Amino acid sequence: MSELKENVGRRMHVQINSINEDTNHLILSEREAWETMHLKEGRLVIGTVVKFIEYGAIVRIGDSKRSGLLHIRNISKGKVTSIRDILSEGEEVKVLVLNPVSEGKISLSIAELESEPGLFLMDKQRVFMESETMAKKYRQKMSEVSERRETLEAALPTEKLPFGNEETVFANWEWFTFEGESL
Repeated sequence: MSELKENVGRRMHVQINSINEDTNHLILSEREAWETMHLKEGRLVIGTVVKFIEYGAIVRIGDSKRSGLLHIRNISKGKVTSIRDILSEGEEVKVLVLNPVSEGKISLSIAELESEPGLFLMDKQRVFMESETMAKKYRQKMSEVSERRETLEAALPTEKLPFGNEETVFANWEWFTFEGESL
């Protein structure tokens, strides 16, 4: 409770998770508000490699207590044979958020920041210098995909397809047999 008292009068971002008017309970989450603000797909963040696992590296995001997975296939578009040859624990890296908080997991990528396949394996600094530009291109690509998806969804009929006039539609199909027809 003393930790909470330290926050009295302090401005902070929180997310309202639930309100129960009967019991006068209000549940807020500072962590979820932070995730909503900072962990959007396509967001470029700075992190620190904290641990290696069999299929990638765990990267702590900024100064937060949150971390995400940098899967081996998302380190570079070139062939990665050993993660430890490319990254080291405690190393600061720029990563792109791919899948923000899906089932409590955050997916990260450096590969999407490469201007050419395998560049991270040859020139890390260049990838990090170009990271803002490449993150912007990734977000534009996401936007285009989203627009195409919306266009396709809008083009689909919203009402049920008209059935019942199959005989008229398929009248010239002599090989087609309709139910109830005799052969």
